[in-house]
Amino acid sequence: MFGLGLSEILIILVIFLVLFGAKKLPQIGEGLGKTVREIRKIKQERKADKEKKEEEKKEEKKGNLLLDLKKEAEEIPGVKEVQELKEAADTVKNVTKLLK
Repeated sequence: MFGLGLSEILIILVIFLVLFGAKKLPQIGEGLGKTVREIRKIKQERKADKEKKEEEKKEEKKGNLLLDLKKEAEEIPGVKEVQELKEAADTVKNVTKLLK
């Protein structure tokens, strides 16, 4: 832990005990624990936000790819005529259903 040995850590703890007293040490430890938990929580939230943004970018790219493919498909000669024929066939189909 930061290159400190057991004796150095004990000396630091004794200095804290002398400076703050036995009653304040648990409160200081509790405060440090809460701080560490909050920092971890913030890191996890940032990581989740980052992953969410990356997923949104992927979805956006997929959507753009589909639009690009549709535009290219519409530019193929004869596609508009086929779509018009399909619409006409659907209309005839609906009319025949109504006549039955």
